[in-house]
Amino acid sequence: MNNDEYTVTDGPDVEPVTTAQAKTHARVDTSDDDTYIGTLITAARRYCEQYTRRTFVTTTYEWTLRSLPAGELVVPRPPLQSVSSIKYIDTDGNEQTWSSDDYQVSTAGVVGRIKPAYSETWPSYRGYDYDAVTVTFVAGYGDAATDVPEEIVHAIKFLVAHWYEHREPVLVGTSITSIPLTVKNLLGPYRVPEAF
Repeated sequence: MNNDEYTVTDGPDVEPVTTAQAKTHARVDTSDDDTYIGTLITAARRYCEQYTRRTFVTTTYEWTLRSLPAGELVVPRPPLQSVSSIKYIDTDGNEQTWSSDDYQVSTAGVVGRIKPAYSETWPSYRGYDYDAVTVTFVAGYGDAATDVPEEIVHAIKFLVAHWYEHREPVLVGTSITSIPLTVKNLLGPYRVPEAF
């Protein structure tokens, strides 16, 4: 993928796992730790997203690039739902919005892609500024927790239960396992290769 930066500007509105689901999986009967378990769910979701290089629930990103490729842009954090806008700094230093008629967006395949429309070229921009081009895009499996694949949901629940049970970074007298193998096995099929 491109080595540029992207930030979350909106969402997700829900987590893939509810506190009740996480408690059931971890066999927690009390409500004393509900807030703590909620923070573990968010942390587990973020870890799993980072590990798979994906977005689970609908999220809007702002992606800034220093330059545009000769061919197509490969959009990070799939699955791509849509591209909201492409803005760029023109050669005079003014921000412009590139017309959506001038580019194509593909949401098919492992990652989303953007390229100029037929007979069009990338716009002329002031190259190598840190924010020469800004792409606003929406990614994720959908708006609801139920849109997220079951294997990912189970991985998050396993990770929450693991962190809830083992709160210390290292346990003396036991073998050290930072992330349970079950979690990585569940997430493996969804991991996007670094080549993208």
